[in-house]
Amino acid sequence: MPDKDSPTSPLRRRMPPYRGHASRYVALAVLLMLGATAEAARIVTTIGGIDGDLKIAALAGLDLTQYAGRDISAAQARRLYERAPAQIAAALEPYGYYDASVAGELKETAEGWNAVLNVKPGDPVAVAELDLKLDGPARELKSVRLALRAFQPRTGQPMNHDAYERGKSAIQSALFAEGFLDAKLVTRRVEVTRSTYKATIHLAWEPGQRYRIGKTEFAGSQFNDAFLMRYLPWNEGDFYTQEQLLSLQQRLGEADYFAVVDVNPDVENAADGIVPIKVALTPAKRSIYSAGLFVGTDTGLGVRGGLDRRWMNRRGHKFKSELILAQRLTSASALYQIPLPGPDSRALNVGVNYRDEDTETTRSKTSTLVASETRQWLGFTRTLGLHLQTGDFEIGDRKEVALRGNSTILYPQFALTRKRADDPLFVRRGYSVNLLARAAAEGVLSDTDFVQLRGDVKWIRALKPRHRLILRGTVGTSWVGQFDQLPPDLRFFAGGDRSLRGYGYQTVGPDRIVDPNKKPVVIGGRHLLTGSAEYEYYFKPKWGIATFVDAGDAFSGTEFKPKIGAGLGLRWRSPVGMVRFDLGVPLREPKDGVQIHLVIGPDL
Repeated sequence: MPDKDSPTSPLRRRMPPYRGHASRYVALAVLLMLGATAEAARIVTTIGGIDGDLKIAALAGLDLTQYAGRDISAAQARRLYERAPAQIAAALEPYGYYDASVAGELKETAEGWNAVLNVKPGDPVAVAELDLKLDGPARELKSVRLALRAFQPRTGQPMNHDAYERGKSAIQSALFAEGFLDAKLVTRRVEVTRSTYKATIHLAWEPGQRYRIGKTEFAGSQFNDAFLMRYLPWNEGDFYTQEQLLSLQQRLGEADYFAVVDVNPDVENAADGIVPIKVALTPAKRSIYSAGLFVGTDTGLGVRGGLDRRWMNRRGHKFKSELILAQRLTSASALYQIPLPGPDSRALNVGVNYRDEDTETTRSKTSTLVASETRQWLGFTRTLGLHLQTGDFEIGDRKEVALRGNSTILYPQFALTRKRADDPLFVRRGYSVNLLARAAAEGVLSDTDFVQLRGDVKWIRALKPRHRLILRGTVGTSWVGQFDQLPPDLRFFAGGDRSLRGYGYQTVGPDRIVDPNKKPVVIGGRHLLTGSAEYEYYFKPKWGIATFVDAGDAFSGTEFKPKIGAGLGLRWRSPVGMVRFDLGVPLREPKDGVQIHLVIGPDL
């Protein structure tokens, strides 16, 4: 027998349809949907009467803010609103406000709820007495004195508990950094009297003995301990300071032998006022191969390849080599570096360079032998070296050669370099300084005598997040016996990518008439003075535009006639480095039209 509720039941087929049921179901569904919409709403919290840190703290302490952007019911909104006054009062106490009151209302809006809270923080509890006790020689150390002096809150200031905790930690850290590894905070008491809005702070330390540096142990290095000991900025038995540990970590990092450098005091084994030092090292990749394409207006399209051996043997010797093949430049260089004992990253360098350059104004093939010593000195990298350079050269364009010769020059060279940058790929705050002095004496393996001084400075500052100001300047001077014997790379020229961008590479300088019917040929000068101001604006994170003005001249004697170039540029922070495309226009003679400059490379 068929079931009477089945669709095929004869009884069900005989029942007349009742159309009112469907209407009821639809109405019920609509009511349920409206009810769900009314129950599930959003809540917005507004706080008035306070701002700054107090407002941030109040919002952080509210459960209401955790429901921003979430659906809540009317009952949840009322419950959260009722908790708000106590939560705000508790959030303001760490800032010294113990008598805060909160009033407001919970408004129903078309979007949901708006919790309006008006806060009266009341008078803050102020510090009436500050008692910091630290006796003995520890108090006389500069870093500890500064931490004690900087402690907040001071007398008369609101009792800010966050500042209080930071001040305690700063003093404790200063004691530890100066070698008081057993320093203890023995008194820690804060008394708050709400009726008078006053607080007293009592802190006292027992610094204990000051530790000295014990044995230094190295682990994980590819070198023996005797080699690594040269990097220690201390002697065993010196007072322990954290600054010395950081100095060792920096020196080992700059040596470029290690991928990981970790320097720590072995506090667990410290005894009798002596703390050992543990240095954990991980070797870096031994050989670095580099290759890539580059383009520059001065050199043309080229390819660059190099090999860098971070260490050749267990004595830490290094080897670097590079080959450049470009349209107007071919160069090859090799450098062998021997680390020397001493605390200043001293090294002896022996190298050889070959350079074949062919520009619109000069052609030269030179070979150079170099022996030098480098070290860190007063924040600079100092280089003392001896150069022996020999080769052939032509000065003038390819049709009109003004000078042709062969020269050999032996000259000592002194150089100071310094570079600081917050980000080497895109500098927002940084600068570079390069100072150079060299001289030669005729007859001492030299075809002429000369003295030359040169200085280059570049300064970069991001004035706003999307804006950069770049200033640079160069000054140079020479005293030369036989100027015609001086090769092109020891003369001064202006013009080009990194000089006067309104002019071609090496096209600015003293000239010489070779053919009266043709324009004079630039031969270079004894002196150089150039400057540049550039402003960049980045309309996208990787793209920017620039405007610049360059001015200066290469000259001899007192014939300084500054040339001025100005223009616009495009900047692209590419994956391989900064790309600069500039269009420069000369504003004074000689005018050769718009100059196009393309450079890929770092800012400094």
